[in-house]
Amino acid sequence: MKKSLLKGGLQISLLSLCLANPSLANQSPVLKEGRWRGEFKVNETRVPFNFEIKGKTLDESTLTLLNGTRRDDFKISTIAGDSIFVKMNTYDAALVGKVDENGHFKGVYKSLVPNFRGNVLPFEAEFGKTYRHVDPSQNIKPTTNLSGKWNVKIISKDPNAANSVAILEQKGNKLTGVLMTVVGDTRELEGTIQGNEFKLSGFTGPSPVAIKGTINPDLKTISDGEISFGIYVTQKFEASKDNKVELPDPYKLTFLKEGYKKLDFTFPDLNGKPVSLSDDKYKGKVVIVEIIGTWCPNCTDQTRFLAPWYKANKQRGVEAIAIGFEQKDDLNYAKYTLGKLRDFFNIEYDIVFGGIADKKVATEKLAGLNRMAAFPTTIIIDRNGEVREIYTGYTGEVTGKYFKQYTKKFNKLLDGLIAEPNPYENSTNTTASIKK
Repeated sequence: MKKSLLKGGLQISLLSLCLANPSLANQSPVLKEGRWRGEFKVNETRVPFNFEIKGKTLDESTLTLLNGTRRDDFKISTIAGDSIFVKMNTYDAALVGKVDENGHFKGVYKSLVPNFRGNVLPFEAEFGKTYRHVDPSQNIKPTTNLSGKWNVKIISKDPNAANSVAILEQKGNKLTGVLMTVVGDTRELEGTIQGNEFKLSGFTGPSPVAIKGTINPDLKTISDGEISFGIYVTQKFEASKDNKVELPDPYKLTFLKEGYKKLDFTFPDLNGKPVSLSDDKYKGKVVIVEIIGTWCPNCTDQTRFLAPWYKANKQRGVEAIAIGFEQKDDLNYAKYTLGKLRDFFNIEYDIVFGGIADKKVATEKLAGLNRMAAFPTTIIIDRNGEVREIYTGYTGEVTGKYFKQYTKKFNKLLDGLIAEPNPYENSTNTTASIKK
C-alpha cells in the first residue's frame, strides 16, 4: 500500500513539475524509437509506407521515411500540447496526428498551403512492423521475375497522354524500382509481387505514389494497371516488357521559338528586388536558369544536385537563377516557401518568384519558349546570353545510367561554355587600349 501511494505521489510530483516547466514536458519522447509501418487511405485504396523514429527526446527526434535505399529525414515537433507534427521539410505539407491508447500513430497528411482546398489523407501507423505490403510469412511464390524495363502505356481518351518507362528489380518477392516520365521520376518505389500480382508504393514527403497491376499468362505483359499519385490523380495503364523502350528526348521538348536566340525576364527576388538576365551580374557569365516549384519533388531533387554544384563552380564564371512558381500567386507566401528551400539546401544563387504554379502561366511569362512542358526545366545560357540547351524534367539518381548520362552531359556542356571567351572582357580590354 505504501509503495503504491509512493508511486502515485511520485507521478503526481513529476506531472506538477512538467506543468510548472513546459520545457521539461517537451523533452519526453513523442513516438517510440524504431521501425513503423503506416497506411494511407486513398479513397478505397490502402497505400503502405515505412518509417523509422530516432531520438529519445523531442529536441532530437527525427522521422525517417524509408523507400528502398532512399532515406528522407524530418523533424518531429508537437502542436496544441498533444498532437504530433511532422513538417515535410521544403514541401508545404505535414503529417499531423496522435498516439492512441493502443500505441498506434493516427492522423492525416495535409497541405499547409493557406486556403488550399485539397483533400487530406488519413493514415494509421503501427510500431514494430517492418514489412511494406505483405507479411513475409504470407508470401506467395511469384509467377515470374519483373526485373528490367517496361513500356507503360497510359489508357486515356487524351491522344497526348504521355507514356512512361518503368525500371524494376525483383529479388524473390521483393520488388523495387522507379517510374520515369517526361516530367522526371517517381523517386524510389518499394513493393512486392505475389503470384501474378504486384504492388509498389513510395512516400518521401510529397503526396504518396502507388502502383499495382496483374501479370498476364505470357509473363511479358501487364494488365489492370493503376497508378495513383495520392490525392491528385489516378491513371489506368497496361505495360509490356521492352528493354529498348525510351522516353521522348528531354532536350527537344522545350525550345526557343523561331526568331529567338535569347531569353529575357524580370522577376522579384525574395526581398522584392527585380532581377533580370540583363543585369550586370550575369553579363559575360554562363547562366543556369532552373524553373522550379517547392511543391515539386523532381524540382527539389534538381535543386539538391544544383546547389552544391554551383557552390563548387561559382568562381569559374558561372551564375544560376531559380525561378519559383508556387501554389499561391503571392510574393509573401513565396518568400516563406522559397526561403525554406534556400535554407534547407544552402542555396547561394539568386531565387526569384515567377507566379502561380501553372505551365501555361510560365510559358507566357518566359517569352520565347515554345512551351513549358514540365517543372523542373533547366535552361543553359552561354556567355553571349544565348540559350544553348533546354532540359525538361529531372532524372534522379534512382534511374541509374540515365542519371549518369545527364550529369556527364551537363558537366561536359558547362565545362565547354565556361572555357569560351567572355565577350565583355574583350570589349573592356579593347576600350582600355584605345584610351592609352
